[in-house]
This record gives sequence, structure tokens and C-alpha cells, in this order.
Amino acid sequence: MSNATVEQVAVLGAGMHPWGKWGHNFVTYGVAAARAALEDAGIDWKDVGFVAGADTMRNGYPGYISGATFAQALGWTGIPVTSTYGACASGAMALDAARQRILSGMCDVALVVGADTTPKGFLKPNVGGREDDPDWLRFKLLGASNPTYFALYARRRMDLYGATQDDFAAVKVKNSRHGLGNPYARYRKEVTAEDVSASPLVASPLRLLDICATSDGGAAMVLTSMDYARKHLGDKSPVRISAISTVTPTFPNTIIEMPEFATDSAAGIPAPDLKFKQAIGHAAYAQAGIGPDDVDVAEVYDLSTALELDWYEDLGFCGPGEAEKLIRDGVTTLDGRLPVNPSGGLACFGEAVPAQAIAQVCELTWQLRGEAEGRQANDPKVGITANQGLFGHGSSVILTR
Repeated sequence: MSNATVEQVAVLGAGMHPWGKWGHNFVTYGVAAARAALEDAGIDWKDVGFVAGADTMRNGYPGYISGATFAQALGWTGIPVTSTYGACASGAMALDAARQRILSGMCDVALVVGADTTPKGFLKPNVGGREDDPDWLRFKLLGASNPTYFALYARRRMDLYGATQDDFAAVKVKNSRHGLGNPYARYRKEVTAEDVSASPLVASPLRLLDICATSDGGAAMVLTSMDYARKHLGDKSPVRISAISTVTPTFPNTIIEMPEFATDSAAGIPAPDLKFKQAIGHAAYAQAGIGPDDVDVAEVYDLSTALELDWYEDLGFCGPGEAEKLIRDGVTTLDGRLPVNPSGGLACFGEAVPAQAIAQVCELTWQLRGEAEGRQANDPKVGITANQGLFGHGSSVILTR
């Protein structure tokens, strides 16, 4: 592959607040994660030159202005802030804002923070009519809540590729085993295939243990210029962010990506070369100058067990219909060739929306440093994250060392 086309930034600090249902204000989790990231980086809050906050829509006005909210909670220092929102991709957008600030030369040190306090039950839109939003439409026109939406994808895998409920359960079993060693995970209990099949049916073919929960939690990172990192770390080499993809769909491709889920206005227009979710990872690979075969470890968005299998294919780890073979052969386990979700994924964490993309990068940082005690992959050098936010927000980050 060619060399990277975008300059890199260093990851000096990563920090998290454990996921759970704690009942506190989201700011509590974000500040705890921020202080942990600053301590990990070995720098003081006063050394930070920019704050990027990932927004939460469920926590009132402070959630809409998260950058300023976290800066105030840590102690005003006069530095610039920004706040980003892209649903589940919000954290990647905040990371990208910080990266751009550093690469522009406007600051050397940036803090990125995301945190959420979530309601019980499955998430649903909390804003009024949005008739031009396909995600809102599938809620209102099709009655496709998130579990229903996930189930449609699962049923498609079964119909197209012969996936079975045992394959889906194997994803949960794998992730629960990985999460045992993660002190930040909410669920640290090994789950068997029998446990999955015995859990209540939510949206056929998915059962309760196939679908992630909603959680409270926070994650934060300290990014710096490479020059700052060299001065701060001396001979020690930092983990680097080599790419961040925040792409959107290409017309007439849809966010939903279900067969025939398009309007008549798209008739006769050729489909783009890549589906939306494929384009997310492809853009990151192109930016970093690498390909899927270079990846050693991945954190992907397992909203449901079946969706994790989709990501194997969308990220190019295998061809269409081959994801089941990867899970059956143990390729994506900790001791496999390509560990996926060594953190335990959302199966063990649940959704704390603005923190999720940041948490994925925290995990890969620890993996590439060799610090993921109890869940460490075998000497990874390249890691990739992937998730997708409502209304066409892509999210993928590539880390290297």
C-alpha cells in the first residue's frame, strides 16, 4: 500500500469511567474520564489547548454544549472548545475536530470527552417529526424500532448466507468472554450459547442477549502533535491516530441499506461502488495508506450479534457471506488471527452514545500499548474501529504504532 496521505497525531492519554446504571449526571462520568486521560498522559489540565465534546441529546442543554460543559467542570482556562453531534458517531467527530486543530498548528494538546446518562429500555428518537430522515421514517412508517431494525439485518444474513442463531450466539459468547478482563465493562459474566437461546425473544430471530443494553458511562482521550509527544515521551514511541473517517452515504445508496428501501426518484441511477458501511472503513484505509490485511485488532459496533458479523465483511476482513466462517473458526477471538471486540464490545458495555466511539479508541490504544490486562491481543500494531450514527454518520478510526 502507499504511505499515509494525512499527517498523524499522537495519543498520549486514554481514560474511562466504568459503564453501568449509576444514576449520576453525565458530567460526572465525563470529568472522571477526562481526569483519568490527563493522568494517563502525564499532563496537567492547564496544558490543554482545546476541548472537543461529544454531545448527548438526553441530558438537557448541558448535553448540547458538551465541550463547554466539560471545560467548565474541569475549570475555565480560556481555551477554545467545540461540541459535536452525530449520534453514535459523535465521539469520532470530536476526535476528528481535535485532530484537525492539532494538524492545523493551532494547538499542541487537545482533550476529547464523551459521556452519557441513558434511560431504561431501548433508545428511540426524542425529537419531533423529521420527514427527511430515513432513520426517523423507519421508526414512524415501518414501526422499526432499533431491535426490529437489527432483526431485519439478522434475517437478511440468514436468508442470504445461511447464518444461524447459533452463529449469532457465538458472537455473544466470544464478547462476554473478552469482557471478563475489562474493568470498565458493565457486564463481566461469561455467557453460554444456551443462555442466549434461553433469553426472551425480542425481535425474531434476535433474543435479549443478542442485543446490547443502554448504559451510563464516559470516555476521554488526550491527543497531541507528534512533536509534543516526542518532547514529552523522549525515546518512547506513542500510539498514533493515522486515519479518521466520518463519511456519509452516496446517493442513491440509503442509510438503511435494506433491499428496495429507496424512493422512485432513484430509479435508473446506478448504485455506488460501495455500500455506506463499506465506504466508512474504505475511506479510513485510504487515508492511512493500509488495507484490511494490515489490521491486527478491531473494535466494531455490535449493537446486535448479527451486526458484528456484517462489520467483518464491511471492513474487508472477509468476503460477503464469509463472516460466519470467521466466527466458527475462532478467527476473531483473543487468541485468533484477528481479535474483534477484545473490550467485550457493546455486548459487555451497553450504549452510552457519545462515549462509544471514543471508548473504542481507548481500547485500541491500550491494546497497541500492550496494556489491556486480562484481554490483551497478541502484539497488535494496527487497529481499526467502526460504528455508524443515525442519519448517515460514518465513524472509523485507525490507530498504529
